Amino acid sequence: MTPSPDQLLSQDDLALAFDLAPVGLCVSRERVIQRCNEALASMFGFGVAELAGQSLACLYPSSREFENIGARGWAAMRETGGYSDERIMRHRSGRLFWCHVAGRSLDRNDPFACAVWMFEDISAKRPVQADLTAREREIVQFLATGETSKQIARRLDISPRTVEAHRARMIKKLGANSAGELISRLVGVI
Repeated sequence: MTPSPDQLLSQDDLALAFDLAPVGLCVSRERVIQRCNEALASMFGFGVAELAGQSLACLYPSSREFENIGARGWAAMRETGGYSDERIMRHRSGRLFWCHVAGRSLDRNDPFACAVWMFEDISAKRPVQADLTAREREIVQFLATGETSKQIARRLDISPRTVEAHRARMIKKLGANSAGELISRLVGVI
């Protein structure tokens, strides 16, 4: 059954839904924020107007993470049109927090030309428990999804021994007694 004209959402209704969504939303072009909602701006400690025209890089802990996650996202969006992960992001104050991020590209052939992104702060169930280096944060992102050292090494183009060395340092930093306990701490179980 086709909806009547009275039942269709107006542009104002769609703008209101975007602005009042309970998760952070933004539209980006070439990884530059064109528009975002209040939920996204406050999650990262900015005003909505402050983020318009800013690179998404201002939301990442480091430029390296912005570039590396971007490369993975670009490849996935080119293949499927979408990308999602859980990663550590940075509040304007410098505080790090876990965030679920999902995006969809308007054009799979040019994924970053125009994309819509959703950000959800998941730090309540997965707090950042240690001061990790940029490389450790990258490794943590994959450890939290259950990937092996070999898989992580392939993704990051480093050796499995390097992954193991980082894992050992993280075990020490977090005061874990085993790799399993490290994972539990990283995903907020302990």
